[in-house]
Amino acid sequence: MRPRALGVAVVLIDSVRVRVQAGAGGNGCVSFRREKYVPRGGPDGGDGGRGGDVIMEVDRGLNTLLHLHHRRQVRAERGRHGRGANRTGAGGADVVLAVPPGTVVRDAATGEVLGDLVAAGQRLVVARGGRGGRGNARFATSTNQAPRTVEEGTPGEARELELELKLLADVGLVGLPNAGKSTLLARLSAARPKVADYPFTTLEPYLGVVSAPGDDLRTLVMADIPGLIEGAHAGAGLGTQFLRHIERCQVLAQLVDLSLADEVAAQVATIRSELEAYPAPLEGRPWVLVGTKLDAVGDRETALAALQAAARSCGVGCLAISAVTGEGLAVLVGRLFELVGEARERP
Repeated sequence: MRPRALGVAVVLIDSVRVRVQAGAGGNGCVSFRREKYVPRGGPDGGDGGRGGDVIMEVDRGLNTLLHLHHRRQVRAERGRHGRGANRTGAGGADVVLAVPPGTVVRDAATGEVLGDLVAAGQRLVVARGGRGGRGNARFATSTNQAPRTVEEGTPGEARELELELKLLADVGLVGLPNAGKSTLLARLSAARPKVADYPFTTLEPYLGVVSAPGDDLRTLVMADIPGLIEGAHAGAGLGTQFLRHIERCQVLAQLVDLSLADEVAAQVATIRSELEAYPAPLEGRPWVLVGTKLDAVGDRETALAALQAAARSCGVGCLAISAVTGEGLAVLVGRLFELVGEARERP
C-alpha cells in the first residue's frame, strides 16, 4: 500500500549574511515653560525615545532562508526626539525577522553563536536599540534652574550576522549519489525533487511530509540529503554543507542500491565512515538500512543476502523496497514511525 502523499517541495537557501542596525535613541529636548502668567517657567524638555531593536523570531511556516537571501541590510526605526511640556519622544519600532526552526545565528566578525532558534515563537534580540537622551528638565538643580544641557541619544547596535539553517527533520535520507533517495521522497510525499538516472541529480536538500499508513493525522518530516561521497566529512562534494542538515534528524535511513549487489557492503562502509568522521556525533543516531531499486534486481536472493550481511555487520535492521512499484514502502514507513516515536520519548 502506498502511503498518502502530503507536504511540499522545498527549494532551500540554508545560509545567508545580513547586516542589522538597531535604531538610535532620540535626543533630549531643550524647552522651558511659557505660560501666560509664568513668563520665566522652568525647564520642561522631555527625553528622547528609545531606538527600535532588531529581533529574530521562529516561524514554523518557514523552512528556508530564501526570504532573507537578497535582504543585505535591516534597519530598525530610531527613537523620536523629546519635546516640550516634558513629553518623551516615541520609541522606534522594532524590526522582527522571521526565520525557520533550526536557524543558528552567529556574529560574522567573531564567530560567536548568538542563538540557536528551534522552538516556534522563540525570539532573539540580535541588535538592541540605543537609549534616548535626557531632556533639560533632568538637569535642573537648585543652583542651575534653567539648564540648557541635554543628552543625545546613543547609537543602536550594529553587526554583521551569519544565519545558518540546520533542517529540523524526523528522518534523514543518506546514501551515495543515485541511491534512490529522491525517488523515495517523491513517492512517499508531495515533495518533488529532481529525479534522474545519473549521480548528483539532487544538489540541495529537500523536505517532504509523510503520513502514517491509515492515519493522516500522524506525520513525520523526511529530508533528502544530496548524495555523499568519500571525504564528505572534510568537505568533498560539498559534504560538510549537506551533513549539517542531518545533525538534528532523529533517525537516519541509509539507502543502498540493490541493483549493485556486489557493492552493497562498500556502499554501507563509505557512508558510515563519513558519518563517524563528521565533527557532530552522527554515528550515535538510530538508523535503518534500506535496500532500494528492488524492481531492477535480477538475482533477488543474492542482493537480499548482501543487504542482510551488511546489516548484521552494523548491528541494525534492514528493509528492501522499490519506490517505483511501491513494494515494501508501507513496511518501511511503519518502521520509521516506530523509530521516530522511540527517539521522541528519549530524554
